Amino acid sequence: MTQGSADWPRPQLTVDLVVLSLWDDDLKLLLIRRGEPPFAGSWALPGGFVRIAEDEGIDDAAHRELAEETGLPRGAAPLRQLHTFGEPGRDPRGRVISVAYWALVRPDLAPLVTAGTDAAAVEWRSLTELPPLAFDHADMVAFALARIRAGIQTTDLAFALVPPAFTARDLRAVFEVVQGAPIDPGNFRRRLRRMQEDGVITEAPGRRRTGARPARLYRFVSDS
Repeated sequence: MTQGSADWPRPQLTVDLVVLSLWDDDLKLLLIRRGEPPFAGSWALPGGFVRIAEDEGIDDAAHRELAEETGLPRGAAPLRQLHTFGEPGRDPRGRVISVAYWALVRPDLAPLVTAGTDAAAVEWRSLTELPPLAFDHADMVAFALARIRAGIQTTDLAFALVPPAFTARDLRAVFEVVQGAPIDPGNFRRRLRRMQEDGVITEAPGRRRTGARPARLYRFVSDS
């Protein structure tokens, strides 16, 4: 007898969001305090169930959950698919498979975050002082951090963590914090010059006072 699709057990599908920002030389993770069971009152990543009955796409679900739980408008934090987490027992509600996403938020946009309808509270927390996280969300955070560290040197990821106009010190701090190691200032100045020569960055109007004298400002040259 041939089995039809209705005869097979059906797992549930969720999306979870690893949202990161950086200011004060510290990498921050966006967390929500869960308002409903399971793990009510615990800290977790933003996320929720995909609306299968409404034919909702996975990407659309991720953007919806980000807006509902954090108040960030679509486009404020471009989402990238990270990994699929589906180990048995990861969710006490049953067999639940989660598609995790990650996003980097510029520090000037981080204050826009507010608790939405699905979260009791929302906070930016330092990656060095995270509370225990619900589900397998600690694994998702570790996976995202490894992805960012692997790509920070060869992609434009660093520019997602600085303001639209940034100093050389701002950009160097991003590399140092993400990599977890200091960078020689002289070597970084040479790297900055290469970025200018290659058309990756250009000078921005104005100056910012960061010490004894105003610092030069730069901006990322978008491909668009």
